[in-house]
Amino acid sequence: MQKKWMNAAEKLGMIIFGNLLYALAVTLFIMPNHLITGGTTGLALFFYRTAGIPVSAFVSVFNITMFLLGAWVLGKQFALTTVLSTVIYPLLLGLLEGAGITGFVTEERLVAVLYAGLLIGAGIGVVMRAGASTVGMDIPALILKKKKNINVSAVIYLCDCIILALQMSASDAGSILYGILLIAVYTLVLDKVLMLGGARMQVKIVSREHDAINRLLAEKIDCGTSLLHMETGFLHQEQNMVLAVISNRDLPKVNQLVLEVDPEAFMIVSQINEVRGRGFTLSKLYRKDTQNK
Repeated sequence: MQKKWMNAAEKLGMIIFGNLLYALAVTLFIMPNHLITGGTTGLALFFYRTAGIPVSAFVSVFNITMFLLGAWVLGKQFALTTVLSTVIYPLLLGLLEGAGITGFVTEERLVAVLYAGLLIGAGIGVVMRAGASTVGMDIPALILKKKKNINVSAVIYLCDCIILALQMSASDAGSILYGILLIAVYTLVLDKVLMLGGARMQVKIVSREHDAINRLLAEKIDCGTSLLHMETGFLHQEQNMVLAVISNRDLPKVNQLVLEVDPEAFMIVSQINEVRGRGFTLSKLYRKDTQNK
């Protein structure tokens, strides 16, 4: 029970922290430097600059509207996972605006774009890693996916393009380019944050000394292995191939170990984005070797 509460508290902290990073990006860099962006924030900036509506007020009304629409169409389970961000992001945004924070006006707007992109990408990534949503323009995309089976990413990108187009009337060509760069930067950072800690290297080793290599990988690298039965294409010789998933930092050590055992070994190395299961998302189990008793 205690562990369950600790996990819930950790997720709540991540959601608050992620939304705080997003709000800081808007307050410290986007608004002071008159940058344009996509999503709910971009829409709020458009109405702020054209009608004087406070960003936090527009985001609050828009997020609540989207939340109710999503709860009605997508169900109660969706509502439970998004209610926190519906409230927390506009609340933090309003607190930062009310505190009179002026932000940082940079001589080179590209610097502001990079800082804002880093904060937004990291913020959204932290929220998503906690299993929550940032609400906003995600809702129409998810609804269209359910009703019309339209790709979610395509709808989000289309919405971003429309929101950027709305801001073009009050922006110059440079601002439009910076807006596109901002979206590109935070999308790249978001992908990196979502893959943080999950990326691994997959190694396939074809060698006559597969038994020795298999044993040494377990002893020296402390990683699990699998033996895959294979047949060579030209000579049709049957043998085993060693498959292992290792961390990036262990790759040079594995390469050295394999070549010491068999300098003619054939190795295939590829990067994988995420690994789940025993030894990665579950703790390792060590069993005693009953054959040596």
